[in-house]
Amino acid sequence: MMHRYCFEALDKTMKSILQADKPFGGKVVVLGGDFRQILPVVLKASRQDIVHATINSSPLWNFCRVMKLTKNMRLQSCSSPSNVDEIKEFGDWILNVGNGDVGEDNDGEASIEIPDDMLIGDSEDPFRDLLEFVYPDLLSNMYDRDYFQGRAILAPTNECVESVNDHLMSLLPGEEKMYLSSDSMCRDEHTMEDNAEIYSTEFLNTIRCSRVPSYALRIKVGAPVMLIRNIDQARGLCNGTRLQIIRTGIHVLSCKILSGKNIGDMVFIPRMTLIPSNSGLPIKFQRRQFPLIVSFAMTINKSHGQTLSHVCLYLPRPVFSHCQLYVAVSRVKNRGGIKIFIKSDSAELTNVT
Repeated sequence: MMHRYCFEALDKTMKSILQADKPFGGKVVVLGGDFRQILPVVLKASRQDIVHATINSSPLWNFCRVMKLTKNMRLQSCSSPSNVDEIKEFGDWILNVGNGDVGEDNDGEASIEIPDDMLIGDSEDPFRDLLEFVYPDLLSNMYDRDYFQGRAILAPTNECVESVNDHLMSLLPGEEKMYLSSDSMCRDEHTMEDNAEIYSTEFLNTIRCSRVPSYALRIKVGAPVMLIRNIDQARGLCNGTRLQIIRTGIHVLSCKILSGKNIGDMVFIPRMTLIPSNSGLPIKFQRRQFPLIVSFAMTINKSHGQTLSHVCLYLPRPVFSHCQLYVAVSRVKNRGGIKIFIKSDSAELTNVT
């Protein structure tokens, strides 16, 4: 969902350009979005602060006319006369999850029971079943350009995502290559010399924050990765574009595009100097690293806007909110395209999250 302050900044910019004191300078502005999806991320904010940051908390919202779309086009794209009822039932269930209507009455926390046909069943190795559902015959198909395009494992936290990515990376043949970043404090007028002793390079190496790759990037040839910065929009190299590593060099990585309009194109990804917008530190630091993350698995937040054919939702811990679950289950084109792996507090498989 758009942040309220981005909405108001757009209004201010339009007024300035058109020199008119009307909402958006008197121009018609069309905004698209889904209010069931994840709310804006506001660091260390209270529930009230997060609600206040939403677009419909802005005074400008009173000037907007809301038009609602009623047809799930993802599901409709795979509908046929034989499965109309199944598509409608699945679409209604997704909407009920998004509206917070699934499960018992609640005051902010609820348990949702997942239908049996959408669950990873109990077996000798359910985690292997999870991987086999999303990535069947991985080693045989990994260089098929369409193989990774519609497949992903989704999880609520970076910790869960990294554990899955590390396991799948270990299954790929070949030598793993590790690229270490170059971290330093930004040299500006607000940085004091004393900070160089407090915030050492070793300390900066340990920092992990959104939209900045890890200090140590471990990859293998054949691994799918995702761009986390815009590089060249004309060539489709945008934040969220999925690529596959073809060759590992010293200064650049040779990759094949797996998503978007330029599927199959070969591109070279260089190291970039990246500055986190909000790291929670009192100083600004920069990290020179390849702007990539491994993407066998990704966070639910990162899957926003994507349409996938095979999704496994990996839940060793519960999601943060019903809207996060809604985003995950609404990525697929049909009910058979999703499986959910849920662990209880006692580490046993369950059908409730």
